[in-house]
Amino acid sequence: MNILDTILGAQGGGAAAEAGQAVGLSQEQTGAALSALVPALASGLQRNASLPGGLDSLLGALTGGEHARYVDDPSALQTPEAVSDGNAILGHILGNKDASRAVASQAAAQTGLGEDVLKKLLPMAATLVMASLSKQHVGAGAAAAQAPDSGIMAMLTPMLDSNRDGSIVDDVLGQAGKLFGGR
Repeated sequence: MNILDTILGAQGGGAAAEAGQAVGLSQEQTGAALSALVPALASGLQRNASLPGGLDSLLGALTGGEHARYVDDPSALQTPEAVSDGNAILGHILGNKDASRAVASQAAAQTGLGEDVLKKLLPMAATLVMASLSKQHVGAGAAAAQAPDSGIMAMLTPMLDSNRDGSIVDDVLGQAGKLFGGR
């Protein structure tokens, strides 16, 4: 199961619904928004994990961050702490606010939803990504979570191989180019 499916199915859809309600989106709009936002976040995570020490850093954050609480208790997504956690996660995944704005803008173009709403949803989407990965990491164990054919990387990879050619390199480079101005 990929990360988007995990998020949309968490707590019977309750986690995604809670995030959508927080910014005034219907269930259908929330699904569309997350379908546009989560791949960009997954791409950033994949890119960061491929850097020297990046996977260890990600696994450390998943182990010590208590992120799973946002999936276990979706109402926690509407707290100021969740937004703060989400913004910190975005800083690590995307690097800066300009990249976050670019992700929201691209998602707005894809979905027809307002960019301002997507900017508000983005930190909650980031917390849901980390929460889902955290649950996967804890459930699989650290060694299994690092394996390329299971665990965290298995959740991220299907989403990133958009042309289904078996390689995510071309897809990640294409997404990164769009994200950082190459559109």
